[in-house]
Amino acid sequence: MLERISITCFAASYGVALGLEISRLIFHSAWRNVLLWIFALAGLIAHTLYLGYRGYEAVLTHHTPLSSSAEYYLLAAWVLGVMYLLTLALQPRARSGIFFLPLVLLLIATSRFADGQPFPQERAASIWFTLHTLLLLLGYVVVVFGFAMGIMYLLQAARLKAKQPPTARFRLPNLEWLELANQRSVVGAAILIILGIVAGVIFNLVQQGIIPWHDPVIWRSAIITGWLICALLFCALYRPAQRGRKVAYLTIASFLFLMVSVLLGLVFKSEHKAPQPLVNRVRIEAVNRGMAACRRCAGEACA
Repeated sequence: MLERISITCFAASYGVALGLEISRLIFHSAWRNVLLWIFALAGLIAHTLYLGYRGYEAVLTHHTPLSSSAEYYLLAAWVLGVMYLLTLALQPRARSGIFFLPLVLLLIATSRFADGQPFPQERAASIWFTLHTLLLLLGYVVVVFGFAMGIMYLLQAARLKAKQPPTARFRLPNLEWLELANQRSVVGAAILIILGIVAGVIFNLVQQGIIPWHDPVIWRSAIITGWLICALLFCALYRPAQRGRKVAYLTIASFLFLMVSVLLGLVFKSEHKAPQPLVNRVRIEAVNRGMAACRRCAGEACA
């Protein structure tokens, strides 16, 4: 039964939930909130079961669960889906789904074009590699979350500046809450991604003794990390950047840098993979040792 759950199932549920969120701008309905919860929750449950079954399949075939680029995008979409439901529970009158759900669907769509080949088991099982990928995944999700918060902040600030009263059909969280979320997003994303990069550097040094600077994934990560370091320094040295529209602009700019990095990743494929899985490498080394022994005995022992 679980194998019948496809990406289309939960993407469709999220899509219907997005349609219901948009309909809140147009007309009032007493049953819509119930339907919204049903479809959003159904999407998240199907999404969870899909990822769980993919992980189970990977274990059966002796691969590390959820260790391909495509699955990382699906994991990021899942985390963002959880954030959306939490926001829906905490701010039920805010139209946060209009900002979150398109990003969830965008990540799911991106997974269809990303590399679905799992990382070699030896590499994926490394503690440093696990830390590297987990921290980067969380950091990127925080960047996307910050983008949604930044857009909501700018819309709310524009409404207040125009002295327009809040409408029941389009409510957003208050400015203080959004500003705090933007500040935390800039700092949280920078810390998570920088720690993820450091873990990746240590992993490469332990595994290969060198850092493959020529690999596209390295300089893609360098672009987003360089921007986040600049944003952090800017906030630290220029206090007004921590407040108001400026911090919202920073979160939006961080998202744009992340999108550039993702697009480059879809165009320039990474060589960030070990040449051979451990089992194959051991076999190859064993064969090579056998051939060397034959050369030493000049064929006498073999004969």
